[in-house]
Amino acid sequence: MKNGMMMTDEQWGQLQDNLLKTVGKNNFTSWIEPLEFDSLSSGLATIKAPTTFLGNYVKQNFGDQILYQMMGLGLDVARVRFMVAADTKASTPASVANETATEEQPKAARSKAAAPQNEIVASAPLDPKFSFDSFVVGKPNELAHAAARRVAEGGPVTFNPLFLYGGVGLGKTHLMHAIAWELQASQPELNVVYLSAEQFMYRFVQALRDRKMMDFKQLFRSVDVLMVDDVQFIAGKDSTQEEFFHTFNALVDQNKQIIISADRAPGEIKGLEERIISRLQCGLVVDLHPTDYELRLGVLQSKVEVQRAQYPTLELDDGVLEFLAHRISTNVRVLEGALTRLFAFASLVGHPITLELAQDCLADVLRASERKISVEEIQRKVSDHFNIRLSDMIGPKRVRNFARPRQIAMYLCKQLTSRSLPEIGRRFGGRDHTTVMHGVKRIEELRVQDGQIAEDLEILRRMLEA
Repeated sequence: MKNGMMMTDEQWGQLQDNLLKTVGKNNFTSWIEPLEFDSLSSGLATIKAPTTFLGNYVKQNFGDQILYQMMGLGLDVARVRFMVAADTKASTPASVANETATEEQPKAARSKAAAPQNEIVASAPLDPKFSFDSFVVGKPNELAHAAARRVAEGGPVTFNPLFLYGGVGLGKTHLMHAIAWELQASQPELNVVYLSAEQFMYRFVQALRDRKMMDFKQLFRSVDVLMVDDVQFIAGKDSTQEEFFHTFNALVDQNKQIIISADRAPGEIKGLEERIISRLQCGLVVDLHPTDYELRLGVLQSKVEVQRAQYPTLELDDGVLEFLAHRISTNVRVLEGALTRLFAFASLVGHPITLELAQDCLADVLRASERKISVEEIQRKVSDHFNIRLSDMIGPKRVRNFARPRQIAMYLCKQLTSRSLPEIGRRFGGRDHTTVMHGVKRIEELRVQDGQIAEDLEILRRMLEA
């Protein structure tokens, strides 16, 4: 560090420790650890980053938090800027965090300053891979995709807010980024802001600390499209919820579009105020369901093209993608990661991608994704779904009312468990494995021909995989 700095090595170390606890080990190692403190003068803290990309990313994602932590150490700082390490002598900034904050004077001469003119809220960075073109549409996500497309058209607001919810890796963030990319391309004059709920909270806390709430309110009320990801993280934080509620109302009153995502439905988010729940439910609430087999296979087929461009000479055996789509059902991120690892591994060892190679390379992923569904559980769910007694479904009666649910149960046992056909047959009243094979084949045919059968299978699969 340079001489005469107002921040000591001990303080910088404390700040890093605080950030490690706040952003997590992975984020800290990737983004915070490479930073170096450079100087602190007249309220402006300068931090060196090894590359412009890293500086820009830290500014967008962690700039507010770094400023917040510095102020928490009692430092007289109003702004943080990031500069490429090689350029610090030339004073060429890679990026500047918190441009909304005015540069404070020394305490003895400090006076109130007006907010900068023509200021806008800085959006978090968008992932270029998350476009509508790269989003694989299937039955579990088709409504969410259609709603996102409608919002991305940028016409009159038809439902406000659009609330997307579902588990990890089902496509919520992908759709939000896709909306933002589409709007920025078709209507670049729009002020489209995408933030995580945590980033909204950090900016709010900073405004409170700096006594600049009026600036904060004016900035967020100037937004044309506000997108807040993972809104469940503001639950239980009363002051942040209060400001979020007022921002929400102000934008709706101006007919500005709001898109929200969460990991569960509004009414299921504990600690969220009733008035916010009510507001969130007044628009279109869309559930992104767990992926089905067809959707997972479609995702793999689309990602294979990307991998082939990188590894053009690698051979991929038939059946490998189908195997992965059946066995890895947790979420799309795990599925994509498994495919990336498989291609990289096959390239390193110089072998074609066979089913055996996939089983060896992805043994840990496959174990983690192993379905814990039992034959007995499937039998109970199927008999309940068709409102028949379990003893009738397993028993010898061959009337259609019992035979079809029995075949559906056999089919699900084959798909969702690792039991062999003879084992499944024994669990169904000691039936021969050829009977099970016939039942499975019949349901495979009916699934394509009969919409009701396909719907029953989808409902049962979701119930069993939930």
